[in-house]
Amino acid sequence: MRIFAVALMVLLGILQYTLWFGKNGVSDYQKVSSEIAAQEKANANLHERNQEMFAEIDDLRKGKDAIEERARHELGLVKKGETFYRIIGDENKEEAQ
Repeated sequence: MRIFAVALMVLLGILQYTLWFGKNGVSDYQKVSSEIAAQEKANANLHERNQEMFAEIDDLRKGKDAIEERARHELGLVKKGETFYRIIGDENKEEAQ
């Protein structure tokens, strides 16, 4: 009976060692869990970015207002009969002097 108890203790010790320090043990589990959390956060950010891009594409396909806004902002275009004014602030005056 005593040999059986010692064998059981040795087996328990081996199992505990492999659980805590072996391959696929607790430390590996924690590392993989943190990697999964980081990847899920990155995926959520990319999903949000994709939704914004889909909305912008849909707006460009369906509405002329978005195209006009983009042309005015990015290309500096104006409509017929409009006059374009550029207001220079105080910061630019100091740089020019």
